[in-house]
Amino acid sequence: MPFNFKDFSQGYISSLITTLEDISIAHLEELWGIIEVARNSGNTIHLIGNGGSAGTPSHSAGDWSKELSLKTIAHTDNASSLTAWANDTSFSNIFVGQLSTFLQSGDVVIGYSGSGNSENVLNGIIFAKGKSCITVAITGNYNGMEGGKFAKIADLA
Repeated sequence: MPFNFKDFSQGYISSLITTLEDISIAHLEELWGIIEVARNSGNTIHLIGNGGSAGTPSHSAGDWSKELSLKTIAHTDNASSLTAWANDTSFSNIFVGQLSTFLQSGDVVIGYSGSGNSENVLNGIIFAKGKSCITVAITGNYNGMEGGKFAKIADLA
């Protein structure tokens, strides 16, 4: 069966429109409040993500540091560090390893996971919570589970 570009495109656009219409302005305001507190306190925003959601932290870090004058680190950007942690410990520890080097109390860790069940992102968020950091889940709806496991453990989803 050949790929039906028109059906794919219409489905994608429809899904995107629904997603944008469903975004909670109250949650966005809460996220902005968290970011403002971090910026005013001199804390850092750490961004982590897995798979297709690994590119978003890089984009966010670039825009947010330039446009919002935020200290940001995209922990997906250092391939050598990622693969060293994966090789020497396990792939599930790639963000815990990096965060253990850079994280300070009061920092914010924002994780991106479409499914909400990426083990390495979950482990990074759990580690950050143990270090008195604010955690944020940016996730999707996976098999009818709003945000997967990730949304249940983060301070804000």
